[in-house]
Amino acid sequence: MEKIQHSHVQVRGLKLHVAQIGTGPKVVLFLHGFPEIWYSWRHQMIAVANAGFRAIAFDFRGYGLSDHPPEPKKANFKDLVDDVVALLDLLGINKVFLVGKDFGAVPAFMVAVIHPERVLGVITLGIPFLIPGPVGIQFDLLPKGFYILRWAETGRAEADFGRFDVKTVVRNIYILFCRSELQVAGENEEIMDLVDPSTPLPPWFTEEDLEVYATLYQNSGFRTALQVPYRCSQLDYGITNPKVTTPSLLIMGEKDYFMKFPGMEEYMKKGIVKQFMPNLDITFMPEGNHFVQEQLPEQVNELIITFLNKN
Repeated sequence: MEKIQHSHVQVRGLKLHVAQIGTGPKVVLFLHGFPEIWYSWRHQMIAVANAGFRAIAFDFRGYGLSDHPPEPKKANFKDLVDDVVALLDLLGINKVFLVGKDFGAVPAFMVAVIHPERVLGVITLGIPFLIPGPVGIQFDLLPKGFYILRWAETGRAEADFGRFDVKTVVRNIYILFCRSELQVAGENEEIMDLVDPSTPLPPWFTEEDLEVYATLYQNSGFRTALQVPYRCSQLDYGITNPKVTTPSLLIMGEKDYFMKFPGMEEYMKKGIVKQFMPNLDITFMPEGNHFVQEQLPEQVNELIITFLNKN
């Protein structure tokens, strides 16, 4: 961990926090999810660098040690796409492998669709091909008290989270999201109420890890994090006939709650997703949950490095 170098770079008017390790000729850019941060890629960055690649992860705008946009309520996925391209330009990187987890997969897909000339390959964890608009989540089929719908409501998550310190919020989300069932609150309860305070952290997530996450979210708060992804996920970005033709890999835990989203298992297991990603390989990990890269890092690292070496 001490070999990972940290800096702030000016990207589209904001200072973004960037973590880097390795000096290989090929570059791997890691895009985090929620409630994650650059640190969620710690195991992968070191492994990829040791395999001869340059590994970069950054905190999205409004996350961790990166600046908030001037108007967080207007932030959206196109901002993240433009940030990725601008960061590559700034660092003098022409082409890159993109690795996206959770909602970080969405800008990875969008960059590959809008700027295919910049992408060597796409790896995503926990999310098959989805982009806002024509190929998105079917929100009308989700249960009424589902966390995505709750957190999309202005002020709802803020009030829910505000009852606890930041460390408890992150702890609860990690405990909740590593379960295999959907996180649905009843009419008179909130999402944070779904976690029994006595529940231990998962064995692969230490108190030290939690402390790192808590410190980063204490710095950033949740105002941009709730906007992107939860409050901009139904915007249509004008992408028609989306297709990712670059070599691609989806790593999916069989115990990831995302498998329970309406139609998702069929979408992946029947190969419907390959209509949008014709060069896609899918690996299902029987014991994997939503945080598979932290839960089973050695297995995930091997899959990623094999893909990178092949392409």
